[in-house]
Amino acid sequence: MSNVFSVEGKTAVVTGGLGQLGTQFSKSLAEAGARVAIYSRRPFSQEQIEEKFPGLGDRIRVYEASVTDKGQLQAATAQLMSDWGAPQILVNNAGIDSKPDGSAEQNAPFEDYPQKYWDEIIDTNLTGVMLTSQVVGTEMAKAQAGSIINIGSIYGLVSPNQALYAYREERDGVPFIKAVSYAASKSALINLTRYLATYWAPKKVRTNLISFGGVKTASFDKEFIDAFLERVPMARQAELDEYNGVVQFLASDASSYMTGSNVVVDGGFTAW
Repeated sequence: MSNVFSVEGKTAVVTGGLGQLGTQFSKSLAEAGARVAIYSRRPFSQEQIEEKFPGLGDRIRVYEASVTDKGQLQAATAQLMSDWGAPQILVNNAGIDSKPDGSAEQNAPFEDYPQKYWDEIIDTNLTGVMLTSQVVGTEMAKAQAGSIINIGSIYGLVSPNQALYAYREERDGVPFIKAVSYAASKSALINLTRYLATYWAPKKVRTNLISFGGVKTASFDKEFIDAFLERVPMARQAELDEYNGVVQFLASDASSYMTGSNVVVDGGFTAW
């Protein structure tokens, strides 16, 4: 039975694969026997790969490409196919957000929210997924084999609870509203996932979404964490490596009859 979960010998593309969660996905897939092509906006040497992913340098390569630049994506994918052949796995992980401890301008009330921040987040989180899927997914469709895994969020399912951020105004004396752009981008991924799932089903390319909850890091204010955990039935955030299993599941043949699905992994946050 364990063989059905195998990704041994498969080639995976992970966008944003050097970031917090992307590093976890890249590392776990490589440890499971996959060859991992990380698409990154910044160059990364082989020495840096060896330092960041000890013992996995032969299975991980970094290709310089922004998800918002189709030309760069095409060049990276052409090089990848020359190196390792057509990819069978795509993890659309690259994404940006305004953080709970970010500037008030980035989290202004909706009436005053600057369009430049809307454009930046939509461009990366939504257009970037479309472009990467277009370039990499096309090669999967030609080969008639592939699994596209889009990384979503609980804020694609429910609106941000502004009460979680009220402490900022109390503490800093300026309004602080969780911005609309991130939620809008992640919500749109739900239907983009369904669209691609139905469009490429005849070509044997599956597309699924994972809606994640909060991840345990040191980058958030304690006030935010305390308020957030009061709303999580499991009363904790996810550990950095707790999402690796569901990514590998969707990448493997264990999910061979799944497409167009949204897998929610949030500690129960959206159950209430």
